[in-house]
Amino acid sequence: MNSRCYSFFFALLSSLTVIALAYDPDTLQDLCVADHTSGIKVNGFTCKPESNITASDFFFAGIGKPAVVNSTAWSAVTGANVEKIAGLNTLGVSLARIDYAPGGLNPPHTHPRATEVIFVLEGELDVGFVTTANKLFAKTVKKGEVFVFPRGLIHYQKNNDKAKPASVISAFNSQLPGTQSIAATLFTATPTIPDHVLTTAFQIGTKEIEKIKTKFAPKKV
Repeated sequence: MNSRCYSFFFALLSSLTVIALAYDPDTLQDLCVADHTSGIKVNGFTCKPESNITASDFFFAGIGKPAVVNSTAWSAVTGANVEKIAGLNTLGVSLARIDYAPGGLNPPHTHPRATEVIFVLEGELDVGFVTTANKLFAKTVKKGEVFVFPRGLIHYQKNNDKAKPASVISAFNSQLPGTQSIAATLFTATPTIPDHVLTTAFQIGTKEIEKIKTKFAPKKV
């Protein structure tokens, strides 16, 4: 094999590697229903014995109705991922429903393992995402419209109607996209991120950092 062929081979191999890492790995069998009782994980869940699989493993009714919204941001996310639908294991897709009270916000967050597409069921939302070059792409989306958030980029959705609720269905190209809410990640990490890191990052004092942390502390019952 000459040097030109070697160069082409390694370029092709590199491109295939990039493609392979762009989404969940392809399944190599018809079914691999997640065994949630197993403590073993190999980049996903181990498979149930096929003799134990039923139609219920592929069913979930949890996103058919609005969720009760009582968070401080006045939004609620109902996931329909592999943790709720065992049959999604290895299939590389999942859904979620997001409900927003009037004026509700799904705070800035990322999905490290998936691109997200939202379809607006009800209402009107202001949405946007920020690139690594700090450019904001924002738009108002209405009932029946679709918006895409690229994988890993910080994004948000806000119900801009202060009188009516809103809701969307989200689709992901991962069985378990993961969610990192930016504020909660920074101020509720365990162990905590050192105050001097946060004060330097946000250019504010320790008192302000501690005040913010108290707002994210779990409510005492």
